[in-house]
Amino acid sequence: MPYLNLSYAAPDALPVAEVAATLTGLTVALLGKKESLTVVSINRMPVDHWFVGGQALTPGQSGAVLEIRVTEGTNTKAQKAAFIRDAFGALAARLAELHPASYVAIHDLPADAWGYSGETQEYRYIRGLSL
Repeated sequence: MPYLNLSYAAPDALPVAEVAATLTGLTVALLGKKESLTVVSINRMPVDHWFVGGQALTPGQSGAVLEIRVTEGTNTKAQKAAFIRDAFGALAARLAELHPASYVAIHDLPADAWGYSGETQEYRYIRGLSL
């Protein structure tokens, strides 16, 4: 159950269904998450609302921030590094002149601090243990 939120500013709109499928695929392949529980939200901002170092993007340039929330302790450093590398690459391939100060952030949330369908991840884990 990860949740991904992509915010971006670009001269042209992204093909959102394609990008959502790509990000979902990377999440499943590199982080081992369940496709059926992966949520992707994509938000486009006007280019003149995106600033890096206090400066607006130059004409034709894009900027992006991708944040993903996962349960703490469920991924290794190597898995996270691969996801960050490949997710940035996927965005760079689709966004014109992607500014280097475009980020991919993985937020590790404690299992007792989030969940879905009204149950925390910790509760799901404990319920699944055979005692």
